[in-house]
Amino acid sequence: MRCGGRTLLFDAGTGIRPAGVSMLRSGVRDVHLFFSHFHYDHVLGLPFFAPLYDPSIRLEIWSGHLAGIMSTREMLRGLMRAPWFPVEISICRAAVVSRDFRSGDVINPWPEVTVRTGSLNHPGGCIGYRVEYGGRAVAFICDTEHVEGAPDANVLALIENADLVIYDAAYTDEEMKSRRGFGHSSWQEGVRLCRAAGAKKLALFHHDPFRTDIELARIEARAKEAFPGAFAARDGQSLTFQARQAAKKQV
Repeated sequence: MRCGGRTLLFDAGTGIRPAGVSMLRSGVRDVHLFFSHFHYDHVLGLPFFAPLYDPSIRLEIWSGHLAGIMSTREMLRGLMRAPWFPVEISICRAAVVSRDFRSGDVINPWPEVTVRTGSLNHPGGCIGYRVEYGGRAVAFICDTEHVEGAPDANVLALIENADLVIYDAAYTDEEMKSRRGFGHSSWQEGVRLCRAAGAKKLALFHHDPFRTDIELARIEARAKEAFPGAFAARDGQSLTFQARQAAKKQV
């Protein structure tokens, strides 16, 4: 996510590898990486993130889903060590700073950027994020399981009047009956939440990996009928929002 000249990353699946190459080519040198949680599909790309090995990079890594149980630094060390990886994170030449927070904390990685946090319903814990910059707001809500008929107050707070909500739409309401406990939600619940919160656009993501493109297109069509601002997120897709107000100047 780009906020003016600032760069924020969320999680580190396989997509972080091409993101790192693009960042180096474009001259980005100061990055904040926020983890929702440390399940494999959200972290396995990190060792292949090229900026980690560049001494000109400053990388601040944040996590809060295991606050009081395990620190960000401990999780990073556990990810990059034998026998699962040939070298430890100490080999990285970037200036890596590990940051811990607790759910509900408000973070300002830069004076003009505000990141709000909240707990999501997922095995082992998970954090949702809301990024505010220039009068705009984008919410990143991944890996959360809704309770039927009981909208999640934490999610509603994070997505209130958001310009874009990136929401865990792994399943359909019909599929949820056999997938309770998996820690994921449905596109229909994403629509219901966005309506209730007055959000403007809904990006359906964290697709079930067994879906075909044709199946995703059908889900997208149904979602658009229910909520015109909905769409199925795609690899390589980018969206641009013009700031509504001038960002605060850094002092």
